Amino acid sequence: MNILLVEDNESIALGLLYSLNQQNYQVTIKDSYLSAQSYLNENPKITLAIIDISLPDGDGFTLYQNLIHEKQIPTIFLTAKDSEDDIVKGLELGAEDYITKPFSTRELIARINRIIQKNTQHPKSSIVSIQNIHFDMDKMEVYRNQELLPLSRLELKILHLLFTNINRVTTREEIIEKIWEWTGNDVNDNTVTVYLKRIREKLQTNMIITIKGIGYRIDEVRK
Repeated sequence: MNILLVEDNESIALGLLYSLNQQNYQVTIKDSYLSAQSYLNENPKITLAIIDISLPDGDGFTLYQNLIHEKQIPTIFLTAKDSEDDIVKGLELGAEDYITKPFSTRELIARINRIIQKNTQHPKSSIVSIQNIHFDMDKMEVYRNQELLPLSRLELKILHLLFTNINRVTTREEIIEKIWEWTGNDVNDNTVTVYLKRIREKLQTNMIITIKGIGYRIDEVRK
């Protein structure tokens, strides 16, 4: 997942670079309109753009209108301005979101994750394939090669949660909260362990990675 960050404040840029790298995102930083323009012309494969509206040689709105909108790159505007007019303008141009400085890095990352999850799947296909496992996200069916796997309803939902967070750690706490939301039942850490063990046994792959003491992750297969 490649993120373009257009930000001329070095401390903000480096802070976001560190935090996003911790989330397994690859980040390219550009500090001006012209440098971002050059990068965009040479690198069409960008997952998401985070653009500061006030740049030393232009503005983020113009950069978005001239180069980013036509490439259909999901975009978050980042700015010190918090007037209603600026917020409305950014969203009316087609941006996914807008956040004002000072901001919480955790909040920005949550917004980034939400946007990327929403845009991860190819619009013409609801099937996500990792290794030899194919998850039809619309039908909620999981196949190993051509074989339909007999996952329970709750196992499907847990696996769906992991698939919608590909390349990102899903914490054990998130899974516990979701199980409570889905079933109304309080569960503990051991319950999560049991369910993940069952899911792995049915998948018969090593695709679910354990992040010790934190949670689980499925990584996209790089081509």
